[in-house]
Amino acid sequence: MAYIHSIQYYLPTKVLTNDELLNKWGCDANLDKLLAKVGIEERYIADEDEFISDLAIKASQKLFDEHSISPDEIDFILLCTQSPDYILPTTACIIQDRLNIPTKCGALDFNLGCSGFVYGLALAKSLIDSQIANNVLLITSETYTKHINPLDKSTRPIFGDGAAAILIKGDKEDQGIGQFVLGTDGKGMQNLIIPAGGMKLKKSNETAEPAKDKYGNERSLNNLYMNGPEIFKFAVNIIPRLLEDTLAKNDLAFEDIDCFIFHQASKYLLGVLKKELKIDEDKFYINISSVGNTVSASIPIALKQAEEEKRIKKGDNIMLVGFGVGYSWGATVIKW
Repeated sequence: MAYIHSIQYYLPTKVLTNDELLNKWGCDANLDKLLAKVGIEERYIADEDEFISDLAIKASQKLFDEHSISPDEIDFILLCTQSPDYILPTTACIIQDRLNIPTKCGALDFNLGCSGFVYGLALAKSLIDSQIANNVLLITSETYTKHINPLDKSTRPIFGDGAAAILIKGDKEDQGIGQFVLGTDGKGMQNLIIPAGGMKLKKSNETAEPAKDKYGNERSLNNLYMNGPEIFKFAVNIIPRLLEDTLAKNDLAFEDIDCFIFHQASKYLLGVLKKELKIDEDKFYINISSVGNTVSASIPIALKQAEEEKRIKKGDNIMLVGFGVGYSWGATVIKW
C-alpha cells in the first residue's frame, strides 16, 4: 500500500509583511478590509534569481537530511509546478541531476495549481500500486509571485512562494493513501489565468503593457489574473459534494475524520467552508496567516506544520482537499 513516509518544506528567506504592502500602497479602508478577509500576515517571496528548481532542491535536501534518505532510493520524481524553469526541458529532469538521483529514475512535471498535491498523491499511488516505482519523490514547488504585478492589490496580498518534498513509499499496511475523487471544469479557465506566455499568445511588448482595471489594480497580459468572486463561488459550490463523495468512496463517516486540511486559499473562504460543512474548530487546520497561499505546496506544508504542532498523530484519518485553477479539484483520505 502506498503511504506518505515523510514531508519537508522550504520557504524563501525574503518575507513580505502587510505593513510593507500598506506602506507601498497607502492605507485605506478597502485595503484594510481586503487584508482582513485574506487573513495573511506575511508571505515568502523568492529572489529574482531564485527559481522553482532551487526551492525544490532545498526542500528535498532537507527531507533527505532529516530522514537519512539516500538519493539512490528514489525511483521516480513527480514535480508539480506552474512556474517551470523552462518551457522545456522538464524541470524534474534538472532536479534529478542536481540531487544526484540515479539516471534509472523516471521524472516528469505536471502542470496543476491548488489541487496539485492531491493529484500528485494519486499519481504516486498509481505508480506504486502498478509496481512501476516503489519510492516516489513528489515535489510541489511554486513561485507564483513572479507572475504577479506588484501593483495588483487583488493578487499581491494572497500568494507566497514555497516548495514541499514528500517521499511516498509502498509496502506498509497500517498507513496508507486512500481512494480519490477528482474533478475538472475547464469552463472556469478564464477566472484564474496568465493570458500570455504560451504558444497561443506569446509574450511581446504589447502583452507586457500594463493596464488598470475598474478597481485600480494594475496588471498586464503577462501577469496572473484572478476573478476572486467567481473562484469563491466555485469553491463553495463544489466542496460539499466533494467531501460527501470522498467519504463514501473511502467507506468512512464524517465523524471518522480526525483532521481536515484544505488548500490554504484565504482565511475568509476557509472560514465559510468550515461553517457550512459544520467542521469542529479543533479538526480544521489553518496555517495561512504565516505562510500565505503557496498554491500546490499549501497542503503538504500545512500537513508538516500540523504534525510539528501535534495537531495530528499516528493513526489519524486526515482528509486532504485541493481546489482551484482549471477549474480543478480533488480529495482523498490518508492514514497518518
